Amino acid sequence: MSRLFGTDGVRGLAGLDITAESALALAQGAALVLGRTARQEGRRPVAVVARDPRISGEFITAAVSAGLASSGVDVLDAGVIPTPAAAFLVADIGADFGVMVSASHNPAPDNGIKFFATGGRKLPDAIEDEIELALTATPLRPIGAEVGTVHRFSDAEDRYLVHLLGTLDVSLAGLHVALDCAHGAAAGVSPRAFADAGAKVTIMGNDPDGININREVGSTHLEQLRELVRSSGADFGIAHDGDADRCLAIDANGSVVDGDQIMALLAVAQKRRGRLAQDTLVATVMSNLGLKVAMDEHGIALVQTAVGDRYVLEALGEYGLSLGGEQSGHIIFSDHATTGDGILTGLQIAAEMVRSGRSLAELASVMTVYPQVLVNVSGVDRLGLRGNQPIADAVARAEAELGSDGRVLLRPSGTEKMVRVMVEAQERHVARTIAEELAALVRRELSVTA
Repeated sequence: MSRLFGTDGVRGLAGLDITAESALALAQGAALVLGRTARQEGRRPVAVVARDPRISGEFITAAVSAGLASSGVDVLDAGVIPTPAAAFLVADIGADFGVMVSASHNPAPDNGIKFFATGGRKLPDAIEDEIELALTATPLRPIGAEVGTVHRFSDAEDRYLVHLLGTLDVSLAGLHVALDCAHGAAAGVSPRAFADAGAKVTIMGNDPDGININREVGSTHLEQLRELVRSSGADFGIAHDGDADRCLAIDANGSVVDGDQIMALLAVAQKRRGRLAQDTLVATVMSNLGLKVAMDEHGIALVQTAVGDRYVLEALGEYGLSLGGEQSGHIIFSDHATTGDGILTGLQIAAEMVRSGRSLAELASVMTVYPQVLVNVSGVDRLGLRGNQPIADAVARAEAELGSDGRVLLRPSGTEKMVRVMVEAQERHVARTIAEELAALVRRELSVTA
């Protein structure tokens, strides 16, 4: 049977894959596993529950809260706040765990349930597997005074805002930022954070109605923000996704500054200020080759992980590092957060613009983006990639042809009959030619019949 938990919690179509019944049962299973330590210590577990503003979040959150409270867990309902805010609050108040109801950058019909352990950290696979196994166990059935309570976490957003502002050592006065809040969880707190830090703020995507989250706005749809930056004369723009755990940027010229470029400019700035732990950055294997080249030029080591912010987090913790992230805009500042935080990232970009007196375009120029071509080869035996000698030989020849001026990466999909072929080179036509040749070979070697 397939695993219930995916790369970032449990995801699916709300009302079909994620129902009130399944959400309640999942919460009861989580109460058994994540509340175990508190019960062993003779105290009642406490959980923070939050959501993004998509319409299905209301019934799912209610079901989660019911499942927890009926299992003897005291619930603090933080309402609509960003995912990184939920993680922060778990750590800030010393809660036993947290639950975030969100499907991030996905459209409104989707939703998801993710859990945070003590300290606001993502769950390891083994604990997720325990929760899944607990779904077959008898739920806790406390009665009387042992039943959990559900209370409103009244100052949740204010606590998070104070935390964000506390990461800044400069005023943002004189900066003009355009914000795209994706009609999502950032709509309330992101404009407040930038304004309270002193910036002039022009806002879009800040009118969530439950069904417009991520619709033609946010970090996956940058066109409107680009126009807003130009029309408003903003110094730069920040685009969040639905739960505000990521951000991408637009410079004053209308050019996109992606997660790799954001990591590059922040890593260089932090090294210069003596704030980059061990002068090392963490990124995934999908980051652009230009990031590695830029880090080499500035004497910064690069640790690369598998794709997924959880692997970036693991590497940050394992090696005691302070900065890492993904090309998609999940940037993690381990000194300040336990997960990607799009608002924190935007504030740190703005702070560096102020400190340096340079534009975002100038800061981002620290990295040259290599042309990257990605070809998804579907209908193939993804597991057959490993050990296929003709493909391995072809990759070796391509790498030899590119030398230090390019890169080849073949990755099997985690769930589909698909292999992803990615090639980077100094010239796009070279990358395209090699990618298409490798894709054709993968299709011949690994094709499967229906």
